[in-house]
Amino acid sequence: MRKATIFLLLGLLSFLFSNSQIITDSSQTLGEVIVKAYEQNQTLKKIPAAINQISKARLERFSNTNILAALNSTPGVHMEERSPGSYRMNIRGSTLRSPFGVRNVKVYWDGIPFTDPGGNTYLNQLSFFNFNSLEVIKGPAGSLYGAGTGGAILINSTTDQLVPTLAANLIYGSYDLGAANVQFNQGKESFKNTFNFSHQQSHGYRYHTSMRRDVVTWQTQIASGKKESIHFNLLYGDLFYETPGALTKTEYQNNPKAARPAAGAFPSADKAKAAIFQKTWLGGLNNHYKFSQNFENSFVFYAAYSNIKNPTFRNYEARKEPHLGGRTVFTWKPNAKNVATTFVFGGEMQQGSFNIRTYSNTNGRPGTILTNDDVKNRIWSAFTQADLKLKHDIDITAGLSINKSSIKIRRLTNPSLPLQKRSYKNEAAPRLAISKKIFADLYLYGSVAKGFSPPTTAEVLPSTSIISTGLNAEHGINYETGIKSTWLDKHLYIEVNAFYYRLKNAIVQRRDASNADYFTNAGATKQKGIETQASYLFLNSNNSFVRNARLWISHTWSNFTYSDFKQLTNDYSGKKLPSVAKHIVSAGADINLKPGIYFNITYYYSDPIPLNDANTEYASSYNLLGGRIGWKKETKKKNKFDLFAGIDNAFDITYSLGNDINAAGGRYYNAAAGRNFYCGVSLGLF
Repeated sequence: MRKATIFLLLGLLSFLFSNSQIITDSSQTLGEVIVKAYEQNQTLKKIPAAINQISKARLERFSNTNILAALNSTPGVHMEERSPGSYRMNIRGSTLRSPFGVRNVKVYWDGIPFTDPGGNTYLNQLSFFNFNSLEVIKGPAGSLYGAGTGGAILINSTTDQLVPTLAANLIYGSYDLGAANVQFNQGKESFKNTFNFSHQQSHGYRYHTSMRRDVVTWQTQIASGKKESIHFNLLYGDLFYETPGALTKTEYQNNPKAARPAAGAFPSADKAKAAIFQKTWLGGLNNHYKFSQNFENSFVFYAAYSNIKNPTFRNYEARKEPHLGGRTVFTWKPNAKNVATTFVFGGEMQQGSFNIRTYSNTNGRPGTILTNDDVKNRIWSAFTQADLKLKHDIDITAGLSINKSSIKIRRLTNPSLPLQKRSYKNEAAPRLAISKKIFADLYLYGSVAKGFSPPTTAEVLPSTSIISTGLNAEHGINYETGIKSTWLDKHLYIEVNAFYYRLKNAIVQRRDASNADYFTNAGATKQKGIETQASYLFLNSNNSFVRNARLWISHTWSNFTYSDFKQLTNDYSGKKLPSVAKHIVSAGADINLKPGIYFNITYYYSDPIPLNDANTEYASSYNLLGGRIGWKKETKKKNKFDLFAGIDNAFDITYSLGNDINAAGGRYYNAAAGRNFYCGVSLGLF
């Protein structure tokens, strides 16, 4: 397949070297970008909320293989990768509940709920090329996006203006990294299709970290007159990655590339053939209907099925997870004198019928069955929101949702055990936000929101296989204020927001002697933080040798502590929450020259990170430097060519990117890749 792709790309090059001109990046400032969050569809600086917007240009500053580096260049977000393909998402400390995977963050893919009704999100099932842009809503977003205390992520996979295109991408890199993508867009305004195929593989930096991912998507847009449009989305993903296991500090210092060795009664990662085999099918329909100029509706229905096989050190887990759901949003804009008002209301429902089995692990194959559980989970929410634009440049947003969730577990291997069930009561999640334009292009906002998050299925039924229906939902109130502003003819964008979040019954992860995860409710936490970002376009001219140049920086300060957490004889009150660094800084420069040559430079710093509730162990601080250099051309026929190469971790720092929090025996560390290189080519024929 690699050779065929190379010949395809070489054949397309012949179209790209006549009558060519350079491709220049947009000079649009961050604050002028239109975002969809909270159904407000307006510029980022005018929305009274902490939202990180990751554009296509920001995604393409790095290796074009995953979204991790782009997300980590924004404040308040720390995406982790324990090994290639194994992701975790930390939005303001939300990985406190995630030994693996993405939890306590609601994710939508082109408006379709991508988080399953059990609360888990297989974000690793998407390839880099399934992301055109992202919006990360930080803090409780339950007023419009269902229950959750960690935030929400809105993924846009395509542009609003689809142009007929044949695009191909090829990437090679260190540790046998290879990736290829082919995308075909065709059609006219009334009927458009997008076909995309992505393949990625790598042997990984550590031993026992091979991965392979194939993703196929087909998206159709049908416009039926001026009032109605219909979107169909189909996705199939096949993912495999080996899980090397975490190391003790001594093992990590002696050989960070090592996989977990045999210890006591537990085999090594290689002997256990520890890995994830994950297949996902998803089909979704989105219908948008405009009843009138003032009233419209968007309706989404989807069905999905995930099949996961997971041989581990302790056992062999097999999960079948069919689920379906829908979401409807009505938008009404009544005419009102001197007051612009928008009402949003609707609901969302998801239901799953999972089967989860655990076996003994016999050299990577299922042995004797240990547990067999049928799990039915259901969640629903009803929401409403009002946006008012008043005189004197005052905007008010008030939202409220009512949420309900339930879980039922029947253990088929123990028929005498009664049906285990838990229904989490209706919980109101209100949000009030006010924005005021102080003077030209300076906006001050404040908000208060309540967060509510029931336990996920993986927390009620963790890897210990002990059913924990006694685990309670966490909830709390978040207070936030901030400023957003553009200066110097909109070339400088500055945003600062500060928050104070009091969380009660916080769900925290712990591990038993066999290193299996389980969860408990902490008494309360105090989470205080300040997130800052600035971007300055200091040069933008089509007549100079340096066409445009931009500097940007973000800083996150987090002071997260347990205010009340006692477990048996241990009192963790006043201790720092594990998994959260106090200071994180990301900065970079983007330069485009007249000949089409461009440079992207990125710096990243993280403070030490506490690894357990007692704060007796810390992961060390680290500094990362990376860069990308490339050459872009565009012909008069709008065919595009991008040849690039880059380096990550230029200082060759040894650091752990995804730590196992509260791990038994001090097995906290999962080393990230050392110094590594990549190169690639992208072609687009119009």
